[in-house]
Amino acid sequence: MTVRAITIDFWGTLLFDPPSSDNRYKMRRMKDFETILAGAGARASAASLDRAYEESASHLGRVWATHRDVPVQDHVRAILSGVDRALAARLPADVMTALVDAYARPILMVPPAVDDGALKALRKLCDLGYTLAVVSNTMRTPGTTLRRVLEHYGLLGCFSHTAFSDETGVRKPDPAIFLGALRALGAEPAHAIHVGDDAILDVEGARAAGMRVVQVTSAAVKASGARRPDAVVSSLAALPDAIARLDAV
Repeated sequence: MTVRAITIDFWGTLLFDPPSSDNRYKMRRMKDFETILAGAGARASAASLDRAYEESASHLGRVWATHRDVPVQDHVRAILSGVDRALAARLPADVMTALVDAYARPILMVPPAVDDGALKALRKLCDLGYTLAVVSNTMRTPGTTLRRVLEHYGLLGCFSHTAFSDETGVRKPDPAIFLGALRALGAEPAHAIHVGDDAILDVEGARAAGMRVVQVTSAAVKASGARRPDAVVSSLAALPDAIARLDAV
């Protein structure tokens, strides 16, 4: 067996959430922010929180464009700064903790859909002796919460390591996030395969790290060069067979 480790993307590969979900999460987050701030004697209107949330998206987008990331606490501070630049500094630590929790948890109320074949496929790969890790960018939901989503579906135990961008400070397609995960697994890029759905973030990023790549997509792949995967599967149910074929080469 030449393949020792397999890294797997979270969004669009293991689990799926429609773009509209962020609006739903935003409503829950800002309603809770309004309640928590009012309880701390720091009233903020729904309109000011809504505006600050949108301004924080621009801030995060600029950071993410550099393939870097920040902890979820920075998301919360960016929103508070949009309401009042000095607000975060005036709040007690327990209030900040409550705000971070309110920001992180909405996804748990209605968890995203999971690939139906994921659990069986991951367990089979583990049984065959492969070591698995998650390597994924986060958006507004932090890695600590995404681990709870994985646990909800019984998937977390399949992974020896999870690398989320808000915790590593690096976002795909920067090869550093892949290489950091492989170091944690004690694996070399030449003996590792990444699995993901995005031609740039997953395929190009993993190739830059020296890995082979399985792309998860139902579309015909016409890419070439760094964006050409070594194999394509339409769902994770087909992943063990794809890995077996690549491992035999």
